[in-house]
Amino acid sequence: MVEALINGQTDPEALAALADGHLKTTPAELEASLRGRVTAHHRFMLRLHLDQFDALDAAIARIDKKVDSNVEPFRVAIEMLTTIPGVSNLSVEVIVSEIGIDMSRFRTEGHLISWAGLCSKNDESAGKRRSTRMKKGALWLKTTLIQCAWAATRTKGTYLHAQYLRLRSRRGPKRAIGAVAASILTATYHMLKNGTLYQDT
Repeated sequence: MVEALINGQTDPEALAALADGHLKTTPAELEASLRGRVTAHHRFMLRLHLDQFDALDAAIARIDKKVDSNVEPFRVAIEMLTTIPGVSNLSVEVIVSEIGIDMSRFRTEGHLISWAGLCSKNDESAGKRRSTRMKKGALWLKTTLIQCAWAATRTKGTYLHAQYLRLRSRRGPKRAIGAVAASILTATYHMLKNGTLYQDT
């Protein structure tokens, strides 16, 4: 539709017909919004924005190609970890870039979870716990795992979905999602350490 405007097409009815089928507005509303005048300056600005969009699109494609070539040594691990519910290819690339694939660096899964910042701080004084907020940890890793956890909660019929529902009622949604993220990282640790596939138990 923007290309048509740039090329001088001004008939609102014809322009409305070029609209994406996913638009929520009715054809009549869209047609009404397109009535008016598009000057040469408007066309210039539209072309400028489209050129910037195309340049950014091309840059993203080049970055994706470069990343894809660099993850080749980790391809098996990436394909294995994407079997975890809620974990996408891009998420696995972030996780692997943060923790690597050699789990001997971490004595136990607990050490990895602590390093990632997915466990509560031990803020206790005179027998009173002042805070149960999570540690800061590895920012990119923690953020990615939280996003994966939210995606996993939407995958019904899985352990992670059931875990979230079980913990949400007792501990609230934020702590429940942190526990799901920790479960995803625990599974990642054992899968990479033992070369095993994900088992939803």
